[in-house]
Amino acid sequence: MANYGLIGKNIAYSFSKKFFTQKFKEEKLPHSYHNFDIETLDVFKKIIQQDTTIKGLNVTIPYKEKIIPYLDTLDSQARIIGAVNTIKVLEDGTLKGYNTDHYGFSKALSNYPAVLKKTALILGNGGASKAIKYALDDLGYNHTTVSRNVTKDTITYQQVTKQVIENNTLIVNTTPLGVAPDVLKSPEIPYSYITKEHFLFDLVYNPQKTTFLKHGLAKGATIANGSKMLEYQAQKAWSIWNS
Repeated sequence: MANYGLIGKNIAYSFSKKFFTQKFKEEKLPHSYHNFDIETLDVFKKIIQQDTTIKGLNVTIPYKEKIIPYLDTLDSQARIIGAVNTIKVLEDGTLKGYNTDHYGFSKALSNYPAVLKKTALILGNGGASKAIKYALDDLGYNHTTVSRNVTKDTITYQQVTKQVIENNTLIVNTTPLGVAPDVLKSPEIPYSYITKEHFLFDLVYNPQKTTFLKHGLAKGATIANGSKMLEYQAQKAWSIWNS
């Protein structure tokens, strides 16, 4: 028997717990999966030390970047990305960080090859955004990141013009805007310039159709939420824990 879990904050809605609990039940595996809903990472080491049956953990908002100093080693891809969403407890008790978000996103995106051009707008600049950038780089996309704060590598939401929208047919929301219960929120971009040529991908999966996606749907755009991405990244995490 082994224990697995999710490290995050305000994660009662967790996809991971439902996914793995169902997986263990269907495959008759004697494992369990728990949500570790914590206010601060100060208690992270205590969680690991108190339960020696923990073999793997997922990591979600807001700790994908902050968790790194608590780990002993990083997978090469996680090191490049600068964010971790999967932790494996090695046989010697040390912790190794991985990123499976980029894999999940790339695999989910591959379901829509006919509608995609190689230009993308990434909304948000957090840990999830870093994995999306890595995936898009790997797929040969030109992409622009939009952030609330001005940096040398991003533009602001106020700088998202008609031309920016027209030049980027894939628009990916990596922010938590629109997640339940704040379902009316959405990134502030000029949706009036969205067309049927666009593809809006939202990493949020609860609700299934966020306000962001509804804006796209109203303009005839192709839309997808984050459920498939999460499913694929969870499968990848499972293979890492069992490798």
